[in-house]
Amino acid sequence: MTSEAAALAGKEHSGPGFWSSFADNERWLWPAMLAPAVLYIVLLVGFPFFLSIYYSFTDVTVGGRDLHFVGLQNFNRILESSTFWLALKNTIILTVISQVCILVMASILAQALSVNFRGKWLVRLLILLPWVAPIALGSIGWLWIFDSIYSVINWTGRAIGILGPNDWPIWLGQPNLAMASIIIVQIWRILPLATVIILAGLTSIPQDLHDAAAVDGAGPFRRYFQITAPLIRPITLVAVLFGIIFTFTDLIVVFVLTRGGPYDQTQVLATWAYFTGIQGGDLAGGAAISLFLFPVLVAVAIIFLRFARRTEVL
Repeated sequence: MTSEAAALAGKEHSGPGFWSSFADNERWLWPAMLAPAVLYIVLLVGFPFFLSIYYSFTDVTVGGRDLHFVGLQNFNRILESSTFWLALKNTIILTVISQVCILVMASILAQALSVNFRGKWLVRLLILLPWVAPIALGSIGWLWIFDSIYSVINWTGRAIGILGPNDWPIWLGQPNLAMASIIIVQIWRILPLATVIILAGLTSIPQDLHDAAAVDGAGPFRRYFQITAPLIRPITLVAVLFGIIFTFTDLIVVFVLTRGGPYDQTQVLATWAYFTGIQGGDLAGGAAISLFLFPVLVAVAIIFLRFARRTEVL
């Protein structure tokens, strides 16, 4: 036996290496795989969250060296503010209207993209662009689109005759139009994500079910509402849940477009917390405002996930 053959035989008879044994040991493998995600959550989510809880019970300010425990004074002050209730109402209206529109449009787009046609990859790419692009950059683009002087919407509407010579909507200067503009941008931003999630659910449905229903004489609408919609309901609820979280906690769109104006008519909880805590210097008040987002989102997440689990079991 040569020396190379002897070395090879020795390797075959020797036990597995450390990494092989580690990869085969389920007791240690799954904690090692979860460790990066847990570390990310603890450092970037957990620490700021608990710090904001601590700040909300104090009188800490930007640049202040001392802080004192004040109990629930910050929360009482916020609940007595009319801006809080206006921001809460705007946040709920923005979230509900945008998510209803996103759900309908994403379902239609997912159905259209599930069919094979020429240039399908290009259409998918164009739909995904709003989600891939930085939201700050996209919001700046929409800021130009809604500009009071150079609005491409107004110039186009006047060119095709929709707007008269004396009609010139100030999109970001009128309360109703400003809120409608923010809703449009939120739909543009989250629609690609919802479409991709629902499309993944559509592709998981066996084609045999649709073929059998077509043989039985079921039309497209009947196949959708009796086969497709019930099967993709759990994943659709997950898509809506993500959309609610992203919209409810979004700061950039409102900050770039209106900064909460005019006269706080488009103020939402995220922007009001920023203006109070960072620009206003009241860190304690900003932290208290931001904490109002947490119980609402937790309740929504529990309800949606339980409903999705129940429909999945049924």
